[in-house]
Amino acid sequence: MIKVAFFTNDLKNINAHFGSADQFAVYDVEAANYSLSKVVSTEGERTDGRIELLNGVDIVYCTEIGPAAAARIVNSKIFPIKYKDVVSIEDELVKLSQMLSTNPPPFIKKILAARG
Repeated sequence: MIKVAFFTNDLKNINAHFGSADQFAVYDVEAANYSLSKVVSTEGERTDGRIELLNGVDIVYCTEIGPAAAARIVNSKIFPIKYKDVVSIEDELVKLSQMLSTNPPPFIKKILAARG
C-alpha cells in the first residue's frame, strides 16, 4: 500500500498549487483498490507546516510547486508529481492501482521496498 496526497480545490481534481491550496486529500492505494483516508486543511500553513501535515504520505500531486518546497518534500522522502493540466483524482487513482498490480515504475518499487 502507498499513501498519496492530492492538492485539490474541489476534492475531485488535481487542481491546486502546493503553496496556496486550502486542503489536500490523502488516499490509501493498493493493487486492488483505493480509499480516501482523510482530507487535511492547510489554511494558514507555510511550507514546513504543510510538509509536516504530509507525514506518512509517499507521493504528492499538485499543479505547481516551487523548487525550494519540492526539495524539502524530496528530503522528507516524499515524491512530488506536478501536473500542468487539471487531472481527475479518480483517473490517477485508477492508474496507480493498476501500476501496483502489474509492474510499478522504479520510484514506486522504491517506496514499497522502504515500507517493508
